[in-house]
Amino acid sequence: MNVSSKHSPSSVPSVPSVSSASAPTATRRSLLRGLGVATAAGAAAVCLPVGAAHAAPAGRPTRRASDTYTLTLVHLGRDGRPTTDYRTLLTALSGPDAGSGRQVKELPGTVTVQVPAGRYMLDSTIGTRPVGEENWGNDWLVQPRLDVDRDMTLVLDARVARPVDIRPPVADAGFEQAGAFAKVTYEGVTGLANLMTRSLDLRTAHLGPAAERGAVETWVDSYWSRPGGVCALGYAFRGERALTGLVRHPAPGDLATLVVRAGAPASGGGTGLVDFSPSAGPSPALALAVPSGSTGTFLLTPERGTWDLVYGAHSEPEGPANDYFVLGRSFTPGSTTVHTFDTPVFGPAVDSSPGARPVAQRTGDTLDLTVPLLADGDGHAPSSPLFTASTVTLHRDGKLVATRRGEKPGHASFTVPAGRAAYRLTASATRSRGSVTAAWTFTSAATATATDLPLSAVRFRPDLALDGTAPAHTTSRVAVTAEGAARRSGVRSLTVSVSTDRGATWTRAAVTGGRITVTTPGPGQAVSLRAELTDAHGNTLTQTHIDAYVTRAATGAR
Repeated sequence: MNVSSKHSPSSVPSVPSVSSASAPTATRRSLLRGLGVATAAGAAAVCLPVGAAHAAPAGRPTRRASDTYTLTLVHLGRDGRPTTDYRTLLTALSGPDAGSGRQVKELPGTVTVQVPAGRYMLDSTIGTRPVGEENWGNDWLVQPRLDVDRDMTLVLDARVARPVDIRPPVADAGFEQAGAFAKVTYEGVTGLANLMTRSLDLRTAHLGPAAERGAVETWVDSYWSRPGGVCALGYAFRGERALTGLVRHPAPGDLATLVVRAGAPASGGGTGLVDFSPSAGPSPALALAVPSGSTGTFLLTPERGTWDLVYGAHSEPEGPANDYFVLGRSFTPGSTTVHTFDTPVFGPAVDSSPGARPVAQRTGDTLDLTVPLLADGDGHAPSSPLFTASTVTLHRDGKLVATRRGEKPGHASFTVPAGRAAYRLTASATRSRGSVTAAWTFTSAATATATDLPLSAVRFRPDLALDGTAPAHTTSRVAVTAEGAARRSGVRSLTVSVSTDRGATWTRAAVTGGRITVTTPGPGQAVSLRAELTDAHGNTLTQTHIDAYVTRAATGAR
């Protein structure tokens, strides 16, 4: 989930998010590096008794846990004087209000609220506009553990905060936005607080006592724009305290590089929009526009954890946006990773990695098929593929079961008899130029639980320009790889054929070292490809790409 920041010059805190679920959606590894700044002893909130409210006078009954107490909040700016430029959130983690929050802001510097007894998370943003400065300074004070069991006063003093100073190691980067986050879990209830800002003048401080071990997760994400790219710098921690300042000036070798190459969709032209953010969020993120035929570059901090990439482009001018998702990817310092989107050869993709989402299963008497039949050349599955016709047909022991037409390519569901039988499953999709067909054979019977069907796919990787073309009248090596069941069990046989007359005639191409040799036809013509595969268990695949990719004049730019 990404959180968009607002456009006001000051900080933009969100409403508190509270959940009764004890398990977070993602687990963040604790980073045991120092914060880079000293944690002053004065960073604790000042809790002062109010009159005789701490002890019940003789004859007065002791207050119960369900009682309400007076909480006085005193807000002081960087000059030590009372301020009204603040926003304070009180998130209930226990007690009768557990799972809810309340906000006070822009009231007198000292404000009193009535709250039920219980555990709370408090965070307060105090804003300051320095003389002669355009942007506001923001001091974010976080008290992850506030046990309200009596009347009390909290002094929220901006002077205890320490700077957050995160900068990329490139001179052409300009700061865009940052987000600071704190998530606290107590007795199965999780509260989330955050501050997002477009100002570099950000300071933070932990207040109050430490929470329980591992109960506090904090992270800061800072985004910088540069020509043709983005610097995404994030740091995450887990422990008992919120952050009191953070200094990070990574060296070039500390970062990883992600290069995004934008191909030209079948409709031609257009601009891809890349959203790149940590998997464990939320995060303010910073989208990058990458015109077709160009590249965008992200510099990122691997220690932030895994990252998610979403590449979106319109398949056709008036059609829905077509998104490609690359989720949960890890990076190493100094590495360079390249992802190319919307280039051929478009065809079926079956992820063979452990834990990958199955694309074809049988549960009882139902066969469900969700094969990405028009994944791009890098194997990215599209959310809204561009096609003109789509058909999925199922035969059982040579007899037609049913045909599905017009649905998303490679997607269908069939109900079949329980007994074991031989099946032939055929999926095809026609594009504005060319088509893709995959025909699988396998045996299957009713299952007690969801069971993967033994489907395979063959991926072709020619060396193409970003417009999806290869130079005419040239000879090149094309990589050929098997995915799915054949990759897991092994390949018994694989035959590849090439056609330059749209499938009227085929020429066998020997697979040597995982590659075939292809000689391209004249400019504007196309190369078609066919693969016939049998896996180690006898399941088969016949996969055909008519007009898999086209040619250009040999002198064309790449």
